[in-house]
Amino acid sequence: MTRKTLDLDATLYSYLLALGVREHPQLAALRAETVAHPQAQMQIAPEQGALMQLLVQLISARRCLEVGVFTGYSSLAVALALPEDGRLVACDLSEEFTAIARRHWAAAGVAHKVELRLGPALATLDALLAEGGAGGFDLAFLDADKSNYPHYYERALALLRRGGVLLVDNVLWSGRVADPAADDPDTAAIRALNATLHADPRVAHCIVPIADGLALAVKR
Repeated sequence: MTRKTLDLDATLYSYLLALGVREHPQLAALRAETVAHPQAQMQIAPEQGALMQLLVQLISARRCLEVGVFTGYSSLAVALALPEDGRLVACDLSEEFTAIARRHWAAAGVAHKVELRLGPALATLDALLAEGGAGGFDLAFLDADKSNYPHYYERALALLRRGGVLLVDNVLWSGRVADPAADDPDTAAIRALNATLHADPRVAHCIVPIADGLALAVKR
């Protein structure tokens, strides 16, 4: 037993990936391709994808939302876990990045489950609300520009049903959230969101120290 999270060295992390993650072959192929991408650090870790898949199945999610697609690892993980009639609305700005995602969605046979909306995410979220989407989503994942996290949070919370799950990536921000000398806008926005989540009576929440920190919240 231990009273704090383990520090994973390379050997233990390899063990975790070997026995703690059942990675679909198409997810592995996408991860291998993205390693060579100039922005490869934006891809989520495979153990985080596995956790997201498990959460989708635990809550029997049928309609999910993602803000920030990049090359599509998280969206592919979620789409694979959704039932055949499940749907994921995926929001991103980049046609270039999401072209990779589209290719892997198709190769995995889940492209029909993903509705990609290209454009500023705040506008897309507002459009979903205007379309009557409030309370219509089971799970939402935020992993886009950090300065807008507080705004994405409010809209995602409105779009989630009661009992819906909200996931927010990078909430530990490589330790910068705990560094008083770090005062850039992205760090400040993540700190603000973490403080909001901690105090918000509308949700139950915790931060899981997986990858760069993942906030989990359940809408009350």
